[in-house]
Amino acid sequence: MPRSRVATPALLIGVAALAIAVVGLARALVPGAPVYDIVVRGGRVLDGMGNPWIRADVAIQDGRFAAIGHVEGRGRQEIDATGRYVSPGWIDMMDQSGWVLPTSGLSENKLRMGVTTAIGGEGGTPVPAERVAEYFAGLEKTGISINFGSYFSEAQARTAVLGNTARAPSAEEIRRMQAILDTAMRAGAMGMTTALIYPPGSFAATEELVEMAKVAARHGGTYASHIRDEGTGLLAAIDEAITIGERAGLPVEIFHLKVAHQSGWGTRMAEVGRAIEAARARGVDVAADLYVYTAGGTGLEATIPSWAQEGGRGALLQRLANPEIRARLEREIASGVPGWSNLVEAAGGWGGVVLSNAQNPDNARFEGQSLEAIGKAWGKDPADAAFDLVAQGKGRVMAIFHMMSEPDIETALRFPWTSIGSDAGAAATEGGQDPTGLTHPRAYGNFPRVLARYVRERGVLRLEDAVRKMTSWPATRMRLAGRGAIREGGWADVVVFDAATIEDLATYEAPTQSPRGIDYVLVNGQIVIDHGRHTGARPGRVLYGPGRNVLQSATP
Repeated sequence: MPRSRVATPALLIGVAALAIAVVGLARALVPGAPVYDIVVRGGRVLDGMGNPWIRADVAIQDGRFAAIGHVEGRGRQEIDATGRYVSPGWIDMMDQSGWVLPTSGLSENKLRMGVTTAIGGEGGTPVPAERVAEYFAGLEKTGISINFGSYFSEAQARTAVLGNTARAPSAEEIRRMQAILDTAMRAGAMGMTTALIYPPGSFAATEELVEMAKVAARHGGTYASHIRDEGTGLLAAIDEAITIGERAGLPVEIFHLKVAHQSGWGTRMAEVGRAIEAARARGVDVAADLYVYTAGGTGLEATIPSWAQEGGRGALLQRLANPEIRARLEREIASGVPGWSNLVEAAGGWGGVVLSNAQNPDNARFEGQSLEAIGKAWGKDPADAAFDLVAQGKGRVMAIFHMMSEPDIETALRFPWTSIGSDAGAAATEGGQDPTGLTHPRAYGNFPRVLARYVRERGVLRLEDAVRKMTSWPATRMRLAGRGAIREGGWADVVVFDAATIEDLATYEAPTQSPRGIDYVLVNGQIVIDHGRHTGARPGRVLYGPGRNVLQSATP
């Protein structure tokens, strides 16, 4: 008779491993069960359309969603999403990555906060209109890790014809500007942008913008705008944007919606909502995006009235060297200038303006300090300190402006037509600054912050609604076919995250810390983030506007 054996721990482990293998083999051997590229198993699937989650497996094949539900077949790669949410990839509606992607396409800071698609171009494309097709082709050739599309800026066309001047164009010059925008639209730009607080964009009058927007409208494009004033003149600036869209006949996107002036906190955002909803009621396709921080960020030169910047940086520096002009600028900053958005006033004074990037090693010691404090250290008026910092910068000197309120952010998030945009770009290196040179936490934490702060902590939005704002709504808004939802046949952009632990870790003091709580990110069916690590994959695609002429845009 054979002798009995005592089950050892090693034997038990071996038996368990064999059982797991048998279960896997049984799944694979189910008659007719397919083999997929990837199967995400057992997660709480949010379809992106605002529906409650369902428990389901998600199978992916050839970059697209192949099956959703109980998936019998196996995946060549399998992701265990037990206890996690599975969402469509998140869409950044106001991105600044266009300049960095040709040389650094990994976009790790974007992907680690769940962004799989980015729409750039507030300042236009990095190349002139005649090279836009070449620019997009270059991205496809070198490879990018996110999906990316871009607007073309009206200021690009304006500067090409008029230079950096404040004068109005003639009828012939308008035709030349329209031809430039037409070229960009045929090359695949998504529409026309303006940044109307910055020269030379600020020099463009409403009538000029209407005539230019008509070109984008002919190609099915969108008009997107950093509007002319986000402070005391906010409602008039919103009305201008709506007027341009209504008269030109195209959709309007308000970039980074905010009430940037304490006098309007608590009241003006609701008025903005009523104005936009009234426009929508009469048939104007207008909506907005926002980032979820109470401080904005831009170049310190934005504190200088626009007239002083006509002619470009060289002309500005000459004016700043003139004591009489300096004195005039100081008076105008204190009193305001009609038609100019006064960011110093919006920030409650120079104490609310914080130097972020001095662009000069001799002045780097002041980074993180307010202009009020820097002025005291230098023994001069804060305005004079700002002028000196701008003049001494070896690039665009950047600052943080504390000028918004939390209740207004919450009001804006509740509007059904708002989406999420970071106003930040992909960093060339992980842990680095975004390409604007601005050190702001929105570049590393904006999207997780929506879920951590405004869903889990403050209950401003339901999880399903927050995800809709980051997925199906912006995809619908930008006509991104096959994106923004988990449904069969759609492009498989995916975020697998833990709703209980997701958190933005970036702060104003430490703005380049990546978030936690995101396990996997997939772009077009390939894993690009695996437990916080970039896999090196570059499956991203260029997203072209509806006016693209394929034959004209083809590279030789």
